[in-house]
Amino acid sequence: MHILVTNDDGPPSVSTSPFVHQLIRDLQASGHVVSVCLPHSQRSWIGKAHIIGQTVKPTYYRPSEHFDVTLDPDSSRPQGSTHTRPSQNGEEEWVLVDGTPASAAQIGIHHLFKHRGPIDLVVSGPNYGRNSTSVFALSSGTLGGALEGAACRKKSIAVSYAFFSRKHDPTIINAASKHAVKVIEALYEAWPSDGSVDVYTVNIPLVQDVGKKAVFTDVLQNYWDDADGGCFEEVEGSVGDEEEEEERIREREQAATSIPTTDDQTTKISTVSHRHFKWAPKFSGVYRSVEEAPPGNDGWALTQGFTSIASLKANFQQAAPHLHGQELKLSGLIATAQETTSSKPLGTTTLALRPKNHFYALIDYGDAYVQPLILDALNKVFPRETFTLLASPKRSTDADDALEITVRSLLPENAPEDAKILQITQYESIDWDYVGTHPRTCLVNSYMLRKALIRKHYLSATVENWVAKRPDSSLKTHVKRSEAFEVDYAEFLDDSLIEAFDLRASMEKNEQMTANDASVESIEWWILKPSMSDRGQGIRLFSTMEELQAIFDEWEDDEADGDDQQDDTGINASHLRHFVAQPYINPPLILSGDDRKFHIRTYVACVGSLDVYVYRHMLALFAGKPYVAPGAAAKSTSTDSPDAIDLESHLTNTCLQRSVADNTVQQFWDVSLPQTTKEHILKQVCDITGDAFEAAARGMMMHFRPLDNAFEIFGLDFLVDATEHVWLLEVNAFPDFKQTGAELQSLVEGLWENVLRVAVGGFLGSEHGQTACAAGDAKDRSSQNRDLILVRKIELGAQFGA
Repeated sequence: MHILVTNDDGPPSVSTSPFVHQLIRDLQASGHVVSVCLPHSQRSWIGKAHIIGQTVKPTYYRPSEHFDVTLDPDSSRPQGSTHTRPSQNGEEEWVLVDGTPASAAQIGIHHLFKHRGPIDLVVSGPNYGRNSTSVFALSSGTLGGALEGAACRKKSIAVSYAFFSRKHDPTIINAASKHAVKVIEALYEAWPSDGSVDVYTVNIPLVQDVGKKAVFTDVLQNYWDDADGGCFEEVEGSVGDEEEEEERIREREQAATSIPTTDDQTTKISTVSHRHFKWAPKFSGVYRSVEEAPPGNDGWALTQGFTSIASLKANFQQAAPHLHGQELKLSGLIATAQETTSSKPLGTTTLALRPKNHFYALIDYGDAYVQPLILDALNKVFPRETFTLLASPKRSTDADDALEITVRSLLPENAPEDAKILQITQYESIDWDYVGTHPRTCLVNSYMLRKALIRKHYLSATVENWVAKRPDSSLKTHVKRSEAFEVDYAEFLDDSLIEAFDLRASMEKNEQMTANDASVESIEWWILKPSMSDRGQGIRLFSTMEELQAIFDEWEDDEADGDDQQDDTGINASHLRHFVAQPYINPPLILSGDDRKFHIRTYVACVGSLDVYVYRHMLALFAGKPYVAPGAAAKSTSTDSPDAIDLESHLTNTCLQRSVADNTVQQFWDVSLPQTTKEHILKQVCDITGDAFEAAARGMMMHFRPLDNAFEIFGLDFLVDATEHVWLLEVNAFPDFKQTGAELQSLVEGLWENVLRVAVGGFLGSEHGQTACAAGDAKDRSSQNRDLILVRKIELGAQFGA
């Protein structure tokens, strides 16, 4: 594209304009045509001014190939030259005008570079210093040049570098410049087509990890602090001030010829003493305003080391407030801004006064894949002015350390006691004390107790107890019987299975059939799962006691050898105690034209105490290799070891696949099955899900406790057998959304969008009917969210409430 670059710092100079040269070079290196029109000298703090009555005269700057920001300002080393007439031999030239940044933008757009084609984008900067918060922005010549470009109907971006030391590291400058180019390109590609944004003002901190994150923010409304004494200081008159001297002469002449006055008259005339003043702003109050303001503004972003991006109209009005808090995606240049502005009312300001339904949101999910999706969903569901994002404490460098969060410490000091809080964090970081003491104002994204479902041996007991009293429950015929047992040492495995009657009987029968060379199809295979593992870790297949013993001997040998962290399928040795064994589902449903086994990942949202929703957009997760029945695989090898079974033909969890084929993760509704079959499968999924959560809520109250001020998203895994019968495999808390993949991340964002409408909109009593569901009956809320299917509404009584 054709980019016009202007600034308010003038041509390259070590002391006043050290960064413009490199930005221009990096824009050129990225393939852009760059035309340059700059003020001929520094014009900082001049805003969007034009000088009336002035004839603007150009000079021509011929830059060197490189510009060294580390040179001493007094160095004689040439880094460019200025000429009164343009070059006649085609040298690279930048135009310098003796005007303001706004004048340079006007002249550059309309007069100087038409031979290169129309200007696509005006870039003003990079400014030598920050232009964050309103005190800086309102006077910024950098922003003034961009606003003038916008007034000429050109997309315009103001870029400023916030430095914290004048000892500039060339490595950091280089990184900042290349980051600035990425931000400029991403904003241009994603520019809203509805006219909602005229100017972006970008502030980039010059820090070691510059470019780690770019977020949309508002411009902090702040003011000069009276305690700082204003922006001018009194000085002695300038020597050689001709106008001052002429005025003094005239005063003496007047005094010599005037009629004498009384002391009283003199006092009345001389009410103001004659003094001189020099521009000397003090910024302590400005910086203090950043520290005292809630997180989320442009000043705050710089303190976090983030690049801030504020959206403006060319009338100084802040634009697109629903983008605030979102992260600009620099890889892939996704059209974040354009896609999200189309469905939002734009052009409204972010008010300093909080609306009645305002709430604070702590979003710290701890997953780089999910975090931006939740923020995107939050901004789509709720108008930006209705909530304030809270900044979470800095995370430990040790990723395994749980981040302890105290909600009260994150709230602004002026936050009311009854302020509404949305807390979406990792389970280990939830401030349960605050949740418990604020049942009507704090909503959290997890239940405290849910072992009855997410631990495999607890799930087995939950199903067994429920079915014993309700034999007509779908759990009786849609959950395989489980044998739960504990093993401390491999040598005591046989003793651990004393009460596992069905499992022992099956293995003995299998051994007899194997000895009699029975057909492979007659062998009943079992699947072994460590009860406290997830993501498919530690799964094994076996059919005899010998094979099962070999599995435990292998694990124990690995631990004895010091390899006690993980085995080849990722199981921690600390998990090797509680186990469940279930009959292996064989044969599974295999799609026409695809010989791989698959399972269905269903996202389930539980809201309050207790509405259970199934998210209609399910996933089909395929194995990495073609399916071969476990008996046939073992029979075709020269050994009877269970390791002869290639688990990649059986494991459909994408986390553990080493040879993932194409289309490993697909949308369920896109797989090659008749629509009636898919609807039949969905109905079974809904029935099983409703029964499972009701069984836990009513039958295992000690281990599953829903709360009125909580919601949670679970991941349920189902397998469909060859007869199209659906079986529940397991229930996962905080499911691994990354397995959805980049291509289907909109599915996850849609899930969060719907859940926030139902759970948050209902609990917080949102008044925005067009975006969030109003509080009320769950069926009414569900009807507004066709993607969320209400499968069970369970009335548990007051003891589960607040």
